[in-house]
Amino acid sequence: MYVPTRIFLTKGVGKHKEKLSSFEMALRNAGIAPFNLVSVSSIYPPECKLISRNEGLKFVKPGQILHAVISQNATDEPNRLVSASIGVAIPKDTNMYGYLSEHHSFGQTDKATGDYSEDIAAEMLATILGVEFDSDASWDEKRQQWRISGKIVRTRNVTQSARGDKNGLWTTVIAAAILLP
Repeated sequence: MYVPTRIFLTKGVGKHKEKLSSFEMALRNAGIAPFNLVSVSSIYPPECKLISRNEGLKFVKPGQILHAVISQNATDEPNRLVSASIGVAIPKDTNMYGYLSEHHSFGQTDKATGDYSEDIAAEMLATILGVEFDSDASWDEKRQQWRISGKIVRTRNVTQSARGDKNGLWTTVIAAAILLP
């Protein structure tokens, strides 16, 4: 049975006249281009350690198949704001699983996109932990409710945004959580 024991977050942006090449440039910028990425759903494994990108890249080799939760967005419209984010919610009880969430948008800042992805992950975790929350409350109010419960230990996000190239090149943004053995 394969259950990841480490995870790292990364982000990148790429520009190119071809959409696919723009995506490749974003993967390169994020440091994950030489790997075969397999998209997985959004579970943060129990007892998994969140490590830095630099630390995580020490454990992998080019061509390796890596499981990843990926958010991406692209535009070829000059100056259009695009963003991609991965939110993370980790329970206090390390024997429990947590959540990762993907969110991508147009016209949202890094902060708005990141807060939203983090909110989604925390809300999914709160629902399985039985933590009461008001889905219409502000992010700060929800965060306070979750902290008071003592069941959610940490939330965070990794977010990349960029404005579309002024000359109409494809601009791609990605955010990813890479799961490692």
